[in-house]
Amino acid sequence: MEVESKQTSEKKLEGFEFWRKTLNGCQYVVAPMVDQSELAWRMLCRRYSAQLCYTPMFHSSVFARDPHYRKESMQTCEADRPLIVQFCGNDADTFVQAAKLAEDYCDAIDLNLGCPQMIARRGHYGAYLQDEWDLLKQIVNRCHKELKVPITCKIRVFESIEKTVEYAKMLEEAGCQLLTVHGRTREMKGRLTGLADWKYVKAIKKAVKIPVFSNGNIEYLSDVKRCIEETGVDGVMTAEGNLHNPALFAGINPPVWTMCEEYLDLTQQYPCPLSYIRGHIFKILHHALHLHQDVREMVGVARSADCLRKAVLVLKERCLKEMEDENFDPKAGLFDELPLPYWYCQPYQRPTPEQEERNKQKRELLTRPATIEELVALKGMSKKKVKKRLRNPNKNFDKKKKMKFEICEDIDCQNPRGQKCNFNLCKGCCRKKTSTEVIDCTGKRLQCWRVYVYYIVEHGM
Repeated sequence: MEVESKQTSEKKLEGFEFWRKTLNGCQYVVAPMVDQSELAWRMLCRRYSAQLCYTPMFHSSVFARDPHYRKESMQTCEADRPLIVQFCGNDADTFVQAAKLAEDYCDAIDLNLGCPQMIARRGHYGAYLQDEWDLLKQIVNRCHKELKVPITCKIRVFESIEKTVEYAKMLEEAGCQLLTVHGRTREMKGRLTGLADWKYVKAIKKAVKIPVFSNGNIEYLSDVKRCIEETGVDGVMTAEGNLHNPALFAGINPPVWTMCEEYLDLTQQYPCPLSYIRGHIFKILHHALHLHQDVREMVGVARSADCLRKAVLVLKERCLKEMEDENFDPKAGLFDELPLPYWYCQPYQRPTPEQEERNKQKRELLTRPATIEELVALKGMSKKKVKKRLRNPNKNFDKKKKMKFEICEDIDCQNPRGQKCNFNLCKGCCRKKTSTEVIDCTGKRLQCWRVYVYYIVEHGM
């Protein structure tokens, strides 16, 4: 851990006093995101008006038993405050043990009760604990009594508003000092994500006497303000919106390469795994990479931050040229639904359940056995070839239309010759020819070294 342990003998603040004094009455909150809200990213977000950040979700049992995991995970610095550390877990003893190891480096500990992913189901944590109220009471109450910092919770909602309110009040009574409410149910994920329902958030805010944050449906700063007005919450948390635009809370949409370059600079100061960095670059460049597929490939195969920086530079140069081109329409074709030109940071519009269902039906239509049999009969090809064409609809499989290359005219060479070579040779043979004879190949931009030697001798250079 990069900061020294901060022991304190002061009385632990609770509820709104904790929110006002320790968290500085924050309203703009960056969510806990696995492998995505690491120190470098948090510091970038703080530059652009984020007032509170969470760490990624840590597994309490691994954090408690593995010193290496603690050292790698719990990276912070003096400027990284206020900060809340989030843990998942299903055992009170283990959770409290992990929390005590982290409490000196943060301002609160958060219990993750919102993760809906399959890994949370297999590990029995996150949103899959929301029916085990006795266990949750025990974990929250012990943290409230035994930790030096407050315990907070992040939850998802039930189908029933009444049960959701009862759930929130139970956590408050157990000792929770701040509640973040994600207005989606546990089942709303993937293609069924849909919109978060702020009615649940509003009902909880009215029912409890502790600060409440809302999470979900945040794409622009205007959404933050609208959420506060409609629900009365004390703060708004964003995850996906922040990943696509880390300057969201500043109310601006900077060029994508600016955010990438700033983030890459911060990763030098606050190192993190390359997989984290690559993930952030993909998110920031999400829209641009749909058009520039070769840059996507560069990002995908990059083996260092410097390689990622080169990919960003290539994209930057192309975008700057397109910005100068009066005839280029940045919102045509792939980007006709984007509110801004694709080179500006802006949210990813997740397909609605209806749109996702239509897309699924199209995919199934192209892969169902009946369709394959029809194409086999129509095209006279094997099932294997038909499936290959369905998987690659944009690939040219017509050998007659494929470009054919002539062979190098050197008798001993069987390589394809260059299309622009003056002497109908491959690159290797052309380089050999221009190095042994006083000739140049303008097509391959190869020049005779003998000419340079003659020029140097004649001019005394």
